[in-house]
Amino acid sequence: MNEPTALRSIGAERPRKDSDAKITGAAVYTVDIDLPGMLVAKALRSPHAHARLITIDASKARKVPGVAVVLTRDDLEGLNPTYGYFIKDQPIVALDKVRYVGDIIAAVAAEDEASAVRALECIEVEYAPLPEIATIQEALAPDAPALFEEPPMGIVPSYGAGASAERDPEKNVCFRFHFTTGNASAFDEADHIFEDSFHFSRCQHYHLEPFVTVARFVGGVMELWTSCQNPFPLRKELSRIFNHAEQNVRVHVPFIGAGFGAKNNCKTEPIAVLLAKMTGRPVRFRLTHQENFLTQSQHAAVLTLRTGVKADGTFVARKSTILLNAGAYSDASPLVAEKAGYRINGPYRWRYIDSTCDCVMTNSTPAGPFRGFGGTQTSWASESQLDMIARRLGLDPYEMRMKNLLDLGEPYVPGESGIDSDLRVGLDIVADKIGYHNRKRGPVPGVKPGRARGIGLSIGFKDQGGVNKPASAQVKTTTTGGIIVNCGSAEMGQGIQTALTCIVAEILGTDETRVSYAPINTDITPFDQGTNASSGICFLGLAIDRAARDARRQVIEFAAARLECAPDELVLEDWVIRRGNEAHPLPPMIMSYYGGTGFEFVGHGFFKPETSHDAPLEAPCVAWEIGWGGAEVEIDEETGQVTVLRLVVSGDAGRAINPLICRGQDEGAAVMGLGQSLFEAMRYDGTRLTNIAPIDYRVPLASDLPADFQSVTQEQGHGAGPFGSKGMGEGGILPIASAIANAIEDAVGVRITELPITPERVLAALDAKR
Repeated sequence: MNEPTALRSIGAERPRKDSDAKITGAAVYTVDIDLPGMLVAKALRSPHAHARLITIDASKARKVPGVAVVLTRDDLEGLNPTYGYFIKDQPIVALDKVRYVGDIIAAVAAEDEASAVRALECIEVEYAPLPEIATIQEALAPDAPALFEEPPMGIVPSYGAGASAERDPEKNVCFRFHFTTGNASAFDEADHIFEDSFHFSRCQHYHLEPFVTVARFVGGVMELWTSCQNPFPLRKELSRIFNHAEQNVRVHVPFIGAGFGAKNNCKTEPIAVLLAKMTGRPVRFRLTHQENFLTQSQHAAVLTLRTGVKADGTFVARKSTILLNAGAYSDASPLVAEKAGYRINGPYRWRYIDSTCDCVMTNSTPAGPFRGFGGTQTSWASESQLDMIARRLGLDPYEMRMKNLLDLGEPYVPGESGIDSDLRVGLDIVADKIGYHNRKRGPVPGVKPGRARGIGLSIGFKDQGGVNKPASAQVKTTTTGGIIVNCGSAEMGQGIQTALTCIVAEILGTDETRVSYAPINTDITPFDQGTNASSGICFLGLAIDRAARDARRQVIEFAAARLECAPDELVLEDWVIRRGNEAHPLPPMIMSYYGGTGFEFVGHGFFKPETSHDAPLEAPCVAWEIGWGGAEVEIDEETGQVTVLRLVVSGDAGRAINPLICRGQDEGAAVMGLGQSLFEAMRYDGTRLTNIAPIDYRVPLASDLPADFQSVTQEQGHGAGPFGSKGMGEGGILPIASAIANAIEDAVGVRITELPITPERVLAALDAKR
């Protein structure tokens, strides 16, 4: 009813909504916010990885000219001074002890940065060093020191069939997630059982805009501008920390200069807010890029997979143990643990699954959400082992995958939703593009002696959008046909403003140039749980879709009443009501009826997955995000150097709202995956981070891109989002590392099980083989 005859915005490669502002420099980020009388904040960080705080003397710092206030643990009285997702363990500033090099001990607000730095140098701290924990293995040792002598306050979420969790199951393990389905006796029916372990390195988000917050108090309202992906949960957490009524906490989110998961929950916000409260003046707390490395990282991980298969390659059973390096504080580690433990088996059919994921505390940078949200670690291990098993059995890895992949619509596990992509179609696309079936392995004629080539495939897999996530939206139409989209998804480079305005334009039968995207202000923006987990299209997109349709319904019912006809006789197109061959412009109708003042039609939309205890995570997955990858590599057997000659990545957008943006998401994610595969790692000497300067942290350069780099945006049409769409933000990163490792074994017959895949590791494997 009232649908346009053909799509005009969906599927068109239109310019991004934010392109002009960003190209001209007019785009406003939090670092651009400058309020009158604003102070600058800097933090004093611990030089020790683990130590008790005996005394903190800030008396000299307070006398430094230009200093407004110094914040220490003595200023936290009356607050709930710790924060976190499930576990409230990270203090605003250190309380009884520090737990990693870089832990914040004190903060200064001053007239300028130089004065703040001088004041930090005057703070005197007496420490009592404690034994340090550098690795997962050290943390789990019987004689290891405890990072927390008493368990912090926290919760354990409820789960559905087969899933469970517990807090502090053993020393230095803050959270354990467990999932099982099927009967363990399935292992008895396996012809072969293989056990392998894999190591995933700790990586940095490397977002160009640092963590930054501007905060002030005005008339009892705590107001802040911040680079944050989830402003509404942040508002709730700040209300709890400061015992400040939530309706008097106002969060603005300007453009975000990338986040990749790091900019969730509290980071710079509590210190900025407390300094503003103490001084009565606005405060900007902006970290340096070096401090980013001390604030959040991806989880390093050790993954051990015990997998039972039939002689013909049929998958039977898998038992997995995942150890995530959570760092010094829990942050979002429990959330990552439940996703990693749930996804480790990949998009395949199993008779028995038993997976456990532990969050292990160490004296290092806290780890949290990262693009892929546990899927990068699990895809690396699972897809690597599948290739290893195929080669051990003398089977083709492609054929073995095709044999075991879940069918379109088949539930991932009992109680879960069905897979919404044809996995075999996607694998065939990548295999054909990379030339898998016609490949020549090993030494290549005409190429320098001592070099060999191989091709590897992989399928990355994750559930999309989070669990039980609510999203609300509002769409307003003005008298003259302008449209305002009001929702809580932050634009951080992914193109969400463009996608959502296209959806609204399509439903309201107009061009997206007539649609604007309102700034995020938690006082007036409808609630959204956060811009994360590729949820923008399938969750908020559905709320937007419903809000736009609600607005259209109101407009058409209004026009039907004026024209004295049935609503289903009318179509809305370019703010004109069409009834057969008649055209009735809306502005005169609205002005006439509302007495010349005009009017706004306001549509509302809401979406939340239905809860079900039959679903292991308490709500069936709304959409599945798949990344198919293929890589061709060349190995220099004298040096171990790996050159990626060709890289193919493909994702399924369901229906691409803007194909160019979908392509950008897949290719950007794939390049991040290339970096994690070959270069990236936060390198520690014991508990000290040695490559803390961004220039020392190796990320891919343009010269590192393969000579042949292709992406394929599939539109299989089965997505749960508007017009059959689904998210595209993370799938492209998932298959890259395992595809490259699989290609290396295809080329030279050695298996690398630890990232990054450095020449040293390849050469060591080649030497061991020789």
